[in-house]
Amino acid sequence: MALRVYNTLTKEKAEFTPVEKGKVGMYVCGPTVYKPSHIGHMVGPVIFDAVKRYLTYLGYQVTFVVNITDVDDKLIVRAKELGTTVKELAEKMTADYCDCLKRLNVAGIDLMPRATEHIGEMIEMMRGLIDNGHAYPSGGDVYFDVSKDADYGKLCHRDPEQMEAGARVEISDRKRNPGDFALWKGAKPGEPSWDSPWGPGRPGWHIECSAMSMKYLGKTFDIHGGGLDLQFPHHENELAQSESYTNQIFARYWMHNGLLKMGNAKMAGSVGNVVNVADLLKKYHPETVRFLLLSTHYRSPIEYSDDRLAEVRRSLDGFYRFFERYQRVNGASFHQIEAPVRQGEVPADGDFLKEIGGLRKRFLECMDDDFNTGGAVGVLYEMLNKLNRFADDKKVEDASAKPQAKAEFTEGVRIFKEMSQILGLFQEPAVAAKGGDDQLVGGLMQLLIDLRAEARKAKNFALGDQIRKRLTEQGVTLEDRPGGTGWRL
Repeated sequence: MALRVYNTLTKEKAEFTPVEKGKVGMYVCGPTVYKPSHIGHMVGPVIFDAVKRYLTYLGYQVTFVVNITDVDDKLIVRAKELGTTVKELAEKMTADYCDCLKRLNVAGIDLMPRATEHIGEMIEMMRGLIDNGHAYPSGGDVYFDVSKDADYGKLCHRDPEQMEAGARVEISDRKRNPGDFALWKGAKPGEPSWDSPWGPGRPGWHIECSAMSMKYLGKTFDIHGGGLDLQFPHHENELAQSESYTNQIFARYWMHNGLLKMGNAKMAGSVGNVVNVADLLKKYHPETVRFLLLSTHYRSPIEYSDDRLAEVRRSLDGFYRFFERYQRVNGASFHQIEAPVRQGEVPADGDFLKEIGGLRKRFLECMDDDFNTGGAVGVLYEMLNKLNRFADDKKVEDASAKPQAKAEFTEGVRIFKEMSQILGLFQEPAVAAKGGDDQLVGGLMQLLIDLRAEARKAKNFALGDQIRKRLTEQGVTLEDRPGGTGWRL
């Protein structure tokens, strides 16, 4: 099955064909860095990080660009509120954003250009738009003339009058048409500004992404991504000004991810329901959050709640217990398995590996169907169940287990690792190495386990049961296994 991608522009899925064979350019709109990153800011980066991982697995050389908007009305207002400069605030919030990305294992971003470092490219683009009649200067501002773009509205599939009626339009007596949007804003006292042919000022929001994406990916590139809330006005305006400037297709595939929702409202600063990433990760492991964001199809809304996160955390425990099982069988960490990073053939010797190979095929079919990470996650659960049943049936943890059964089990786990790493999951242990107080707790737990074993050996089952019961009340689970008793929180 060939990779097929849903294109917002055409409202259809189509076979993925890049501009240049073997290479993919992907641009995703990043944040305006005026407040700490909330979990809604992580949806796009996590999803498109998984998209890049899969494209790389298929053999493509991918360049993934995420911009930083470090000059904007929101930044100016917030900096004044905090008594700091726009530059200092932007630097601090950019560092916070990058730290959040790192913790959620968003490792695929190749370039992170900043708007303030590309003013020259924006001015050059504005010159071209004015020269070809698609933009006009007015009183120190520069506006894009939507009436000169015959197919303005094609990304939203609405005509300009419908879009104006459904959105807040910035009022200005300097505009020719109500829907015209600013490419350049004349300087106001106390605000950051740069010199331009139209006087000092700063760029509008939309021109930033057009200039930066084309600089690093070319006039026509493959994938433009972002949240569904950016479809209008941001992406519509980007598309209009870019194609009016170059007279070429801007992006071949427009991919819009669904938004994070709390109840019936999207998570947003304007709504006042944001949960900062730094605060969330004090309560939940980053992998729990990443797993949540990838557990639905990227075009669907993501339901966020503490109950949902707790449910995900419980389901992940099943995977973590399995990784401990693998270590007991092979004496090595699951995370040290070297699995293929490029697509290849799967050995299919024996019925069990044929079944695992069939699940691998289904996983890849999900990803080929418009990067359906939700379906792919479902296949990982099926793989987990299949591997556990095989381990039980063949008693692979027993000393008497047949070498062939262990070998098949090990190969099945390697295939699981191959699939999970496409989603950026299970690449590092979820629990840090024990040290200090943790070593003391481990020692005390082993003491209790030994006392329970002695009680049961002496047929004092009441005491053994009491130890288990009291530990359960403290949130500790004992696991009796062929090789001895283990414990977990």
